[in-house]
Amino acid sequence: MRRRFVPSSRYALAIVLVGLFARRALAHGGGGDEDEAQIQNYHDLWRTWAFEPGIVIPMALSAWLYAQGLWRMWRATGIDRGVRTWEAACFGLGWFALFIALVSPLHPWGRVLFSAHMAQHEILMLIAAPLMVLGRPMIVFLKALPARWANTLARAGNAPSWQIIWRFLTNPLVAWLLHAMVLWAWHAPVLMDAVIDNEWVHALQHLSFFLSALLFWWAVIHGPQRALGYGMAILYMFTTALHTGLLGVLLTFGTTLWYPPYANTTQAWGMTPVEDQQLGGLIMWIPAGVVYIVAGVALMAGWMRESEARLLRRESRAAASATAAPTMVEGTS
Repeated sequence: MRRRFVPSSRYALAIVLVGLFARRALAHGGGGDEDEAQIQNYHDLWRTWAFEPGIVIPMALSAWLYAQGLWRMWRATGIDRGVRTWEAACFGLGWFALFIALVSPLHPWGRVLFSAHMAQHEILMLIAAPLMVLGRPMIVFLKALPARWANTLARAGNAPSWQIIWRFLTNPLVAWLLHAMVLWAWHAPVLMDAVIDNEWVHALQHLSFFLSALLFWWAVIHGPQRALGYGMAILYMFTTALHTGLLGVLLTFGTTLWYPPYANTTQAWGMTPVEDQQLGGLIMWIPAGVVYIVAGVALMAGWMRESEARLLRRESRAAASATAAPTMVEGTS
């Protein structure tokens, strides 16, 4: 008898466990001053891959869990069942985006260029997070776990107290607000200075960016309202593009340096600190805005398809009723 899995929202407790385990994965090795002294040009940059055990091991484990769970699922139900091929491909691409953000030279580059740091954030929030949400990893991860572990997590996730918390967090408005608050708060100069000076704060920043983005994208894509929430999901997507674009505009057109730790690290790369800051704002404004707009358009297309499908179902029911009515009259006569 096949073991039946409840919807992924009931496994939300597993997200907390994965997030806690991933905290170390999002912490980065190396000291700030030492990194800056080593990275002065592109030749130095490409020798700074961060193959830290605390990063590589959890990422390798997540890849193994997904592959193992997907293999077990497809062996039992057939390929493209349960999780579709394109969804599995999305998870793979999202995992690769995490690899670029956390293992590639982009991280040490972000210690000397604010623009590189912004690119790292956008990869975490706009590429890795939505692709992993589309890959439905919790269902697959639980399939990879021993049955007793998966059942324990399912029971914990079904607990009324946790369900109340999960419904609150996955309310699209709440998820939107949390994501916006995290984004704006971490770009306050005092917190950004702490990020550059302290690796634990840096890890907390990246973890909060990634988890709040996961929550936002899950609420928009798989939220409790589903098709009924398409209209509001589009609104949340476009308003996110607006407020993140506003922050990008402020950085792009700013003429004073917001973040003093970058005052003496950009010259070797042919930019003044303010120019580097403006480039970082441009990255947040244009490419990020395009992602949100494209996602909003995709949701709008889904909304239109759902509306058309509902119309066809109503017309089909009306036609069936019209066909059945004469038959009933004939029977009574």
